Amino acid sequence: RILKILEKQSPGLKNNVELSVGDIRNLEFLEKLFGSKKSDRIGFDGVIHCCGLKAVNDSISNPIEYWDVNVGGTLNLIKVMKNHNCNVLVFSSSATVYGQPSLIPIKESKKLDPLNPYGRTKAAVENILFDLHKAYPKTFRIAILRYFNPVGAHESGLIGELPVGTPNNIFPLLNQAALGIRKRFEIYGNDWPTKDGTCIRDYIHVMDLASGHLCAMEYLLENEPSIECFNLGTGLGTSVLELVKVFQKVNKVNFPFRFCEKRKGDIAEAVADNLLAKKKLNWVPKKDINQMCTDGWRWFLNHHNS
Repeated sequence: RILKILEKQSPGLKNNVELSVGDIRNLEFLEKLFGSKKSDRIGFDGVIHCCGLKAVNDSISNPIEYWDVNVGGTLNLIKVMKNHNCNVLVFSSSATVYGQPSLIPIKESKKLDPLNPYGRTKAAVENILFDLHKAYPKTFRIAILRYFNPVGAHESGLIGELPVGTPNNIFPLLNQAALGIRKRFEIYGNDWPTKDGTCIRDYIHVMDLASGHLCAMEYLLENEPSIECFNLGTGLGTSVLELVKVFQKVNKVNFPFRFCEKRKGDIAEAVADNLLAKKKLNWVPKKDINQMCTDGWRWFLNHHNS
């Protein structure tokens, strides 16, 4: 699907794309992958690391697996990067590392206080990366990107979110309710201390998130070795109830929803202060909540039977 998009947008890049499939916990696989590039006298300039498990509820039920993949896997990656003199890393972290915020919007300087195993694994990796940079301050260039709530899909409708099994994220659940796969959409709690009683989140279009990674990589390659944290969010809060209504309106669909019990590990509100990313990375999110809803629905209509 990436190749199909490149055919239309950048056909000259088609031959530059390679896919190697493996498990980040497999040290032998990573060594072989990095070694194959070294033999070509090319080597990797840097790594965008977004391999991990990422569902709050699932992490509460399966904490050992989360520590194994998210922390153990990252340690493997760092070891191999160091062995092959690849010292540039963009790491996918999460706003869950902040825990319950006392001030909104949330700044990168907030003390980390994750409330669930998923958030704790991300915070642990961040600590490892800070230790790594402290040990090799003139070598490693590291950007830690703290995602808020990515949603939507590529505008082509070719790439999007299709979870295996029961979805944990809000958008697949919305899509399934809209198509009638689910009887209704469930909102976890209606008595949160927010304007309409439902949780408020900073939803960011996945394509804006993707551009943030490219900006971060360019920033690291063009500047002296450092380690920095950046929030990737729009800086705008949308309640779950507002999201449901926007989704129904822009996609011209109607489906029932109901309020149910709150989930463990959830917080009332999380909105990013994204000024640092805007200033240093020269990054600006461009797509609004309407585009997130239309792009996400288009993808699902095209590929829900995949």
